[in-house]
Amino acid sequence: MMFENKGNIKKQTKGSVTYGSDIVLSVINLATKEIAGVSSIVTKFGSALKRWFSNNYYDGVKVSYVKNAMNVDVYINVCFGYNVTEVAFRVQENIKNSLSGMIDIKISKINVHVLGVEFPKDEPI
Repeated sequence: MMFENKGNIKKQTKGSVTYGSDIVLSVINLATKEIAGVSSIVTKFGSALKRWFSNNYYDGVKVSYVKNAMNVDVYINVCFGYNVTEVAFRVQENIKNSLSGMIDIKISKINVHVLGVEFPKDEPI
């Protein structure tokens, strides 16, 4: 059905929509892993403790909120042979696109922290 007069359409808001922090964190995690060149998301022993005691941390992904904006920090390792700058940029873009399609919140920063380069295990260095 097509509407001729779009001025008469009213947006009705009934209730509110909330997103669980686990959902947002897992979307960021999956968006990061989708990028070619990302070897792994860095998880450390302390990440399990952080996850138990913080709603804003999920295995190498941290989210913080400032006013009405979201800050995202992702900690990754890059595969040997890939351009680190390009991989980090593609991770930022994929996270931005994945979140903007899901939630209506301003994303202030997406910080990609490259902590290392992983070499293929079957080849001698």
